[in-house]
Amino acid sequence: MARALFLVFIFLIRLKVSQVMGAANQCGPIVADDIDYIQFALNLEFLEAEFFLHGALGRGLDTIAPTFASGGLPPVGAKKANLDPLIGRIIEEFGYQEVGHVRSYEKTIGGIPRPLLDLSPQNFAKLFDEAVGFKLSPPFDPYLDSVHYLLASYVIPYVGLVGYVGIVPNLSNKTSVSLVASLLGVETGQDAVIRTLLYERANQKVLPYNMTVAEFTNRISGLRNKLGMCGNKDEGIQVPLFLGAENLTNSNILSADSNSLSYARTPPEILRIIYGSGSEYKSGGFYPNGAGGNIAMSFRHKA
Repeated sequence: MARALFLVFIFLIRLKVSQVMGAANQCGPIVADDIDYIQFALNLEFLEAEFFLHGALGRGLDTIAPTFASGGLPPVGAKKANLDPLIGRIIEEFGYQEVGHVRSYEKTIGGIPRPLLDLSPQNFAKLFDEAVGFKLSPPFDPYLDSVHYLLASYVIPYVGLVGYVGIVPNLSNKTSVSLVASLLGVETGQDAVIRTLLYERANQKVLPYNMTVAEFTNRISGLRNKLGMCGNKDEGIQVPLFLGAENLTNSNILSADSNSLSYARTPPEILRIIYGSGSEYKSGGFYPNGAGGNIAMSFRHKA
């Protein structure tokens, strides 16, 4: 009997250790060089560039800067959104900024072919259904109006922002750190503008659904935390006091930790989110054929 209890104890200890090691492997850093890390982030710059340019102008990199796509396939389903003049001007500026970001990659470390991107209303509808936990009727259309487009935009830049924050500590070259810091500054600004515009509309119902703007942001952030599988690194524009800055406000225009520092995500976490699969090995979501670059491809080869 004593031996049986001892063996059970050893089994439980080993199980606990394996669980801890598994969590570390899921959420810890990966081995990669500066170029691989930065080129991984270029996947998200392509996504933002195409979404913003098409949303504001109805055309993307293939028209504005065709060589930057490096022979990659054109995005699927992207189109001009029905934006009011103010939001349209902001999104157009964001699109041009993303062109500059892609150019900075080309000039500094070299680019990668643009991966196939799915920016169709159907893909966004699937994502929003998963976020809210039921099938929205009619399906969510990111291009319907300014509010729908801002909510769809809420999905994208923040993932790039926390990805850049996660990359910085792993960079060894001064040029690499300078490039990422400069990109991060603008990405942070874009995310802050989007979140501010949504906060102004926080209690507004998103027609024709019986949910407010704030509720949608909370559901989207919850989904990203679930897919990322590494704890709470994402929060909507309104939060309980215990998550607000210094536990004194429920406004959350800038998502940050208990010390008001930005959250960080690793490339595997990012892949789980942008694939919509919860797995860095299973492509889908915005990247039906998978993301580009050595890091993303290394996971695809292990699938």
